[in-house]
Amino acid sequence: MATVFTLVDCNNFYASCEKIFYPALEGKPVIVLSNNDGCVIARSEEAKMAGIKMGVPVFEISEIIEKNKVHVFSTNYALYGDVSQRVMDTLAELSPEIEIYSIDEAFLDLSGIPLNQLVTFGKKIKQRIKQWTSIPVSIGIAPTKTLAKLANHIAKSDKKHQGVFNLVNNPNIEDFLKSVQVEDVWGVGDKYTQFFHRSNIYSAFDLKIADENRIKEHLGVLGQRLVLELRGKTCYLIDVNPENKKEICTSRSFGHPIENYDELEQAATSYVSKVAQKLRKQNSLAQSILIFIMTNKYAQGPQYVNYKIVKLPEPTNQTAELIHYAVIALKKLYKKGYKYKKAGAIVSDVIPDDGRQTTLWENLDREKNKKLLKTIDSINKKAGMEKIKFAVQGDEKTWQMRQENLSPQYTTRWEDILIVDVDEVYKEIS
Repeated sequence: MATVFTLVDCNNFYASCEKIFYPALEGKPVIVLSNNDGCVIARSEEAKMAGIKMGVPVFEISEIIEKNKVHVFSTNYALYGDVSQRVMDTLAELSPEIEIYSIDEAFLDLSGIPLNQLVTFGKKIKQRIKQWTSIPVSIGIAPTKTLAKLANHIAKSDKKHQGVFNLVNNPNIEDFLKSVQVEDVWGVGDKYTQFFHRSNIYSAFDLKIADENRIKEHLGVLGQRLVLELRGKTCYLIDVNPENKKEICTSRSFGHPIENYDELEQAATSYVSKVAQKLRKQNSLAQSILIFIMTNKYAQGPQYVNYKIVKLPEPTNQTAELIHYAVIALKKLYKKGYKYKKAGAIVSDVIPDDGRQTTLWENLDREKNKKLLKTIDSINKKAGMEKIKFAVQGDEKTWQMRQENLSPQYTTRWEDILIVDVDEVYKEIS
């Protein structure tokens, strides 16, 4: 049986999430800003039509925002993460063979669907996601994941396909590939693009008919697979159990420069706590932790960047242990007289949590601590992030990144849940 894949991609995901609880924003330009409300990282279709580019600093487009009455939002990670999970859960009900590719994309295996019903099934996916989550999606269907990625681009950009485009047995596939720039092919970066252009390969079709052995000689097996996937030969199957991350990082720029140690410690340990939670979520342990601090390289005044790596005595995902060694590293890094702009924690040498070897001298009750942290994680998930936390993380987070246009966390924080007065609604209807 021939393989068939679909790539489901949420349209303008962050902006679409903001529109869910603001029906009045439908048809209005919406943008979402990066950390500290710096640059544009998401745009609605209306914002794109207004001429707002991705990545542009918000202060440079103040006139466009005012002229077009653009609605501006700070990044609401809690909301976006929860909506993403709801989208993925819905997709999993439609197809058990699912690979979550990113926060707003997933591949599904549709090999069991009759070929003449693929578009109909794609429309069913689109309708179900919209009905259950209010998120609009685009559906690309093809015999390989690389072609599905390209098909999704057409589904999103060409309105006549109504959000679903099928490349399986498509008689116009050659014309389609000729219209796609080679740098727009999934997996083609700057290095590959430079090589392809030197080799007179400018379109996806040029790459499809290229000499696969020559491509392999210069770019290795990954380059060869690009060619084969464009020819409809499956090289990448659905990965329902992707490998755990071997390195996990949490870092943020501060809302204002930090000079005193206590504030810096609160920020760094809060990042360590998030890293520890991510480790536990993927059932992993870290064998080393890196702490870094840095000033703003674009600001005037003395500059300082430094980091320290601590090799942990035992692999761990326990917050208290990681914070202990992070604080030791931070005290050695910190220097007075500098205005720090950013800090971060990176754990590496990550292994499965069942791969840890105990030592004869270990005196920690890890099983007891494991149960305690599981309970804390569960409470924080239900009641809101950091409802329970370590004292060293502080209470007044004056260092937190600037989010002047942050929307409520409607689905993850009790105090932000919408309240509907049924009596008032009934009065308006009657």
